[in-house]
Amino acid sequence: MALTHSTLALQLGMPAPDFQLPDPDGKQYVLADFSPATALLVMFICNHCPYVVHLRGGLAQLANDYQPKGVKIVAISSNNIQTHPADSPDKMKIVAAESGWNFPYLYDEEQTVAKAYRAACTPDFFLFDSSFHLAYAGRFDASSPGNGLPVTGSDLRMAIDAVLNGERPKEGVSSMGCNIKWKPGNEPEYFG
Repeated sequence: MALTHSTLALQLGMPAPDFQLPDPDGKQYVLADFSPATALLVMFICNHCPYVVHLRGGLAQLANDYQPKGVKIVAISSNNIQTHPADSPDKMKIVAAESGWNFPYLYDEEQTVAKAYRAACTPDFFLFDSSFHLAYAGRFDASSPGNGLPVTGSDLRMAIDAVLNGERPKEGVSSMGCNIKWKPGNEPEYFG
């Protein structure tokens, strides 16, 4: 496991990059499918990363708390499944069901969406306002595997609450987790 910190390279205020990605059943999603929304949360996650596994229940609770308020949520896995078969779409479907996730979990096989969002690690969180401009990029909370802190989602929840109240979230602490498992030769220039 290579520990990576998010680069926060997408600048605040930038529009959400468009995408067209399938879920494990082959249903295609594009960015416009999440409109209208009071906010949009785009999460880069995967099945095997211990940092994501640590947050599974917290992600489900966050969705249950904020989707009724009009917040749309989408999770994306961009890992190379040749080297990390535990992240395959078939297993994504199982993990989503076991975790109680009620948001789309999409597969970025070509890794172009991860590059467009300048994602670096799993998990990596990007919160957009109702016009889909980046309002927050940062961590879920201070909890990580083995540090003994409870999973609360406090950092991300404060950011979502600010957006819902028409305020600017405070700058986020960068996400920390496993690096995205890039296909050979596919590592983006911002990674490292």
